[in-house]
Amino acid sequence: MIVNDDVELGMQAGADGVHLGRDDTGLGEARSRAGNDFIIGVSCYDEVERAELAQAGGADYVAFGAMFPSTTKPEATPAGAGVIERARPRIRIPIVAIGGITPDNAGSLVEAGADILAVVSGVFAARDTQRAARRFARLFESPIQAGER
Repeated sequence: MIVNDDVELGMQAGADGVHLGRDDTGLGEARSRAGNDFIIGVSCYDEVERAELAQAGGADYVAFGAMFPSTTKPEATPAGAGVIERARPRIRIPIVAIGGITPDNAGSLVEAGADILAVVSGVFAARDTQRAARRFARLFESPIQAGER
């Protein structure tokens, strides 16, 4: 389980980690408080340089997005698959794509180099949630995955 925004809550809840945005506790402080076994991810929006700094600072993963217009965060500016394509050669830790992702548009993100897709409505707003989840999972059965990058 990854808790959003709150290192202390994540630690108190026994979570596996925390996801930090630009207005949350800094990565260095979070790592010193939570230790090396606590997973820490960092939101990078559409900023590859922010991802490089997070990677250098010890983040376990970086997240880009919103990838597409999102009903969960309608104010987010879409970043698009291009940011993942630019980041992939420079980022060695897992890249997460988030925001507005559906089974119909997710393939371009995986092809661009996303290791993980964070979805809400893409599964839970679907008429058949199991079918939607299976469609996402099948995207990662392709030979373009991390072992061949």
